[in-house]
Amino acid sequence: MATDDRGDRRPVRVWVDGCFDMAHFGHANALRQAKKMGDYLVVGIHSDEEITKHKGPPVMTEQERYKMVGAIKWVDEVVEGSPYVTTLETMDKYNCDFCVHGDDITMTADGQDTYAEVKNCGRYKECRRTAGISTTDMVGRMLLLTKTHHDREHETHPPRKQVEELGTGHEARSPWTGVSQFLPTTQKIAQFSEGGANPQPGDRIVYVSGAFDLFHVGHLDFLQKARQEGDYLIVGLHTDPVVNWYKGSNHPIMNIHERTLCVLACRYVSEVVIGAPYTVTKELMDHFSVDVVVHGRTPYPPDRDGSDPYRVPKELEKFKRIDSDNDMTTSKIIKRIISNRLNFEARNKAKEEKEIRAFENLQKQMASGECFLEEA
Repeated sequence: MATDDRGDRRPVRVWVDGCFDMAHFGHANALRQAKKMGDYLVVGIHSDEEITKHKGPPVMTEQERYKMVGAIKWVDEVVEGSPYVTTLETMDKYNCDFCVHGDDITMTADGQDTYAEVKNCGRYKECRRTAGISTTDMVGRMLLLTKTHHDREHETHPPRKQVEELGTGHEARSPWTGVSQFLPTTQKIAQFSEGGANPQPGDRIVYVSGAFDLFHVGHLDFLQKARQEGDYLIVGLHTDPVVNWYKGSNHPIMNIHERTLCVLACRYVSEVVIGAPYTVTKELMDHFSVDVVVHGRTPYPPDRDGSDPYRVPKELEKFKRIDSDNDMTTSKIIKRIISNRLNFEARNKAKEEKEIRAFENLQKQMASGECFLEEA
């Protein structure tokens, strides 16, 4: 709590802004840390036009990004189309005390620090960035996926050397750009799980399961509809080998630990089962006291033995199919990346070069004691 001009206590309002393209658990972790620094979190999201001007085309549309960020459980308010450069005028407009950003420096198209004004006025704080994940990293993973993915008869993929250099070659010098590996910890899962409660007596418990790879607006709309079927929503996540078995190629793009954090950050989700069985068993339903098992309209393959994975809930008359009214899929996101490959590669390269310069400046600031990081 802060104090106003009359000495009365008031909530501390925190401002965070960004692109939040392909909103993932790294974004969610930054928002979680920012919320810890205050009481009310306002998130400004840049428009497609602003992002394209300063860093290249986003993967997801602004409407998709607005919806994804609004569903992250630590966010209290979303400001659509916020300016790319953070100003005191913007923060004052939304009555925010200070802004928070990660320790990866953001610059405009002409190389200027987008937070210079608020830094100079002492209304800027930093949180620790989540190592091993970024939108650039996700784009890199999907471009790497193209070397053995989809159309093998008509070679439309970038050369193997080219895609490998994108994330693992000698040009991937940046500490943040490229294909990296997230290292999960029990602490991180606990941080994302905080605030969760056990089901109360009489609660109607809903169970869904799947891969939830590259967590997107299609998943989000489905989970929102599933939550409306009851009071407590449990999401079962299939293991990486199981997802690879029924989706093939190089899926999943995100490993099970990453997918767990993405789903846990969603405000509609009550609990996550890590490594849930593909077939929904009576033992699972009894263990979690499941009242209804929900699945979307997308088709699902039989289990390895040819059996229906939803046979048990169907026999118990506890199975329901719902329509999310959203046709977004993980495959469609991958196709966006592939079809715009050259644009995204150019964006990644430009981002890498700017990050190298920013990292060098950050090292100088840390050496002089001008930089202070906070982590909640």
